[in-house]
Amino acid sequence: MTNGVDVRTAAAEFDRTAVADAESAAEDERKQVLSQFPLEEWAELPLERYALGQTAPPGSGPTYCRLLEFLTPNLGSIRGGSAAKHIMYHHVSGEWRLAAPLRGMDPQDAWAELRGQFVRAFDAVGAGDFDALDDLEVLWYGPTLVTKSLATYFPQHFLPIYAAEHLRTFVTLLGGEAQAGIPASRTNRHLRELVRTREEFEGWTGQEVMRFLYKHFNPRQRTIWKIAPGERGRLWEECRDSGFICVGWDELGDLGQYQSDTELKQALDAHWPRSSGGSLTLARRLLAFRDLETGDRVVANRGMDEVLATGRIDGSYRYDPDRPEFHHVVPVVWDLSHAQKLSKPLRGWRSTFAKVDPSLFARFTAHNAGSHSAPGTGQAQAGAPVALPDDVQVVLDALERKGQVILHGPPGTGKTRLALGAALALDGRADVLGTDARQRAEAQAEMLHGDHVRMVTFHPSYGYEDFVEGFKPDLSATGPGLALALTDGLFHSLCSRAAAHPDQTFLLVVDEINRGDLPRIFGELITLLELDKRNLPVALSVSKRRFSVPPNVRVIGTMNTADRSISHLDAAVRRRFAFLPVGPDPDAVSGTVGPLDLAAFFESLNTRIARHLDADHQIGHAYLLRDGEPIATEEDLAAAFHHEVIPLLEDYCLGRAELLHRILGGLVDAETGRPLLMPPQDLADALATEFTSGVPGPDA
Repeated sequence: MTNGVDVRTAAAEFDRTAVADAESAAEDERKQVLSQFPLEEWAELPLERYALGQTAPPGSGPTYCRLLEFLTPNLGSIRGGSAAKHIMYHHVSGEWRLAAPLRGMDPQDAWAELRGQFVRAFDAVGAGDFDALDDLEVLWYGPTLVTKSLATYFPQHFLPIYAAEHLRTFVTLLGGEAQAGIPASRTNRHLRELVRTREEFEGWTGQEVMRFLYKHFNPRQRTIWKIAPGERGRLWEECRDSGFICVGWDELGDLGQYQSDTELKQALDAHWPRSSGGSLTLARRLLAFRDLETGDRVVANRGMDEVLATGRIDGSYRYDPDRPEFHHVVPVVWDLSHAQKLSKPLRGWRSTFAKVDPSLFARFTAHNAGSHSAPGTGQAQAGAPVALPDDVQVVLDALERKGQVILHGPPGTGKTRLALGAALALDGRADVLGTDARQRAEAQAEMLHGDHVRMVTFHPSYGYEDFVEGFKPDLSATGPGLALALTDGLFHSLCSRAAAHPDQTFLLVVDEINRGDLPRIFGELITLLELDKRNLPVALSVSKRRFSVPPNVRVIGTMNTADRSISHLDAAVRRRFAFLPVGPDPDAVSGTVGPLDLAAFFESLNTRIARHLDADHQIGHAYLLRDGEPIATEEDLAAAFHHEVIPLLEDYCLGRAELLHRILGGLVDAETGRPLLMPPQDLADALATEFTSGVPGPDA
């Protein structure tokens, strides 16, 4: 059972005939691979016929890696990420990039080793010796390419599913035990065997199984992106008529050559120098654009108040240098019925890219040309499925895996908000996550007054007697003197309720968890937090009563790393919690105040803080929000900067005026070390000059 859909029921309702065209196209693509790269010729295959990033010999067709990644989509996708998946490739810089076991080798020698392992893999599968694949170390560094290669040459032995994470998810879905740290090809075989044992898949082809699993149980968390088709939508007609979305930054070349956001950021720096470092946020957005997959949803906009259309990704990213401009292209099937003018501008839409909240997207898609609703203001359609925000889903996954989580990061990054968001989702109130601040606050208050979720803030005087049990004054006693009574603590009471209702999940949210003496607070219960120790009884140290932690109890803690780093926590505590970073989010402050791009200023300021202090002392996006929205006026900007940001930085730089000057630059008096005071109308211009000069401009 996943998302309320049973595999057997979904399989019975799946239209297998709808796969026929795709299956035929996949077989044509497979024949193309076998024709251009016959198995018997692999032993002599030259490097120029294999690797990306080089010109293939005239008349020879595409290289093997290009054919499998870009030209055989119906055989199953291995798109997304960088070219590192191909184990070796020729980088635009002119150097060869090699996987770890090949580094330091001459390219031809590296290719001889890689080619030899491919040949041994093909020979082993042909002989039915699948265990031999585990010994081919170099092939481990290209799991998706290798698994697709095996499935292409030997479709009778492998399914057309290649991503290791997806394979593990599907194995678990079908009742198997997913194992990490083994080759994707082995997990693929495991999944195939599970499919063969399920009567609902009797007679199904690999293509049918693959398309069914991705349709109903897609493991990807899909972010919805707003993407502007040029400044003021000037390329919209071309995008609409030709079925794609495109973006600029053509000087970067093919985005597939970049292995990380840092590498792409360095390329952005080289082409668009700026006073305080390149745009890491832009790099991440461009990589997200590159890695869009078939089925992902997008919104095309003009300005900050017009939806041109919504769309569904219909293919993979390509770099098209033959276009006169905007060379980065992704195919899209557009739905023009969702075009609409919004009732109010969305200031975060000023830049090319912006994330779209699922509830807002639901309102867009509820609208059509004949609708009389007010677009951008109403609620999502009744009964529409609620998609959890990515960050909430990550927390829930960690809780399922570990049982307890600590959300850690600088102040103002929304750790408590995220913890309560996960609590709402666990409590069956995911529908309010995309609503306004008032509705969300009301839902949180209602939840905390219920029986399933408790919240506490740790502090230095909080102890075992508050958390587990202890003798406390009995206020109901009427006799002379002080009477003490054994009292259950917060966690003890929660566990008792959880034990009485084993089919429900109970949650404790601990704010500022690092401000308490954790070994003293948890006592002997620290051992019982481990999921495999749940229901294990121990004798409590005060009352000697038997006690255990039920398996349906979860714990979320929040931790401000500017106060205390993770390394300072007790080692026993660290082992029993999953730690999820919650960092500053420039997307949350997308907007403008006069000439100041808030997101660019926010990122640039944090870049300086991380350079001169450390990442734990960056400022969170909450400092630039008002009522959940980016600040919009010069007065709000001045108040946030002078009354919140400056005091925080002065505290971090206490007694070190030169450090504050390095962070704030010309906004600090070089002689006195005192931050400059200026009228609100001048501050936005000063911040733009100091922090955002040279940033590639927005083109919404």
